[in-house]
Amino acid sequence: QVQLVESGGGSVQTGGSLRLACAASGYTYFYYSTGYYMAWFRQAPGKEREGVATLYRRDGTTYYADSVKGRFTISQDNAERTLYLQMNSLKPEDTGMYYCAASLDAGLSLRRDQFAYWGQGTQVTVSS
Repeated sequence: QVQLVESGGGSVQTGGSLRLACAASGYTYFYYSTGYYMAWFRQAPGKEREGVATLYRRDGTTYYADSVKGRFTISQDNAERTLYLQMNSLKPEDTGMYYCAASLDAGLSLRRDQFAYWGQGTQVTVSS
C-alpha cells in the first residue's frame, strides 16, 4: 500500500515563503523505480481541488499551473525519494490544503482523475 506523507505547511504573510515535502513509501515500484509522476494539488474551502505542479521522476521534467508559474518550484531528492514544492511570493489566494499525489501513467497532467495515490494533505494559510 502506497503512503504519501506531506509536511511543511504553516501560516505566513503575503509575500512569504514555504517549502512543502512529500515522502513516498510502501510500494516496491515507487521505491526502486523513477518511472512515475508526482504532483502537488491544492484545495481551498468550498472550491474544487486543483493541480499546482507536476514532475516526472525519471528525468525531472516539470509542468505548472499558470497561477503559480514563476513563484513555485517543484523538485525531487532521488536519494531520499522525496518531492518538494518551494513556494515563494505567496498570496492569500494560495491558501488551502496542499496534497501530494502519485501516478504511474498520468503524463505531465494536472488532472485530478489521473492520479491514484494521495496523501492526507498539509495546510497552507497566507494572510494579507
